Amino acid sequence: MSFLLRCPHCGDRSVYEFRFGGEVKQRPAPDAPEAAWVDYTYTKANVAGVQKEWWYHRSGCRQWMIAARNTITNEVLETLFPER
Repeated sequence: MSFLLRCPHCGDRSVYEFRFGGEVKQRPAPDAPEAAWVDYTYTKANVAGVQKEWWYHRSGCRQWMIAARNTITNEVLETLFPER
């Protein structure tokens, strides 16, 4: 599987320059029950369609970014840096 990801700093690059970091999910509160943390860690939606995902540009600017990607076609719709 090969496709291009647009890094907000570096522009279009091969997906092989990046590391996949998983789906973007809402993190449980620090005092949430253990079951909520298990669900957060191990349960994946793995949708067939557009999904927001974490990507790390390991061969470029070394920044984490969020990409909205269609998991069926691998079309990347949007990339952005997370708000700090």
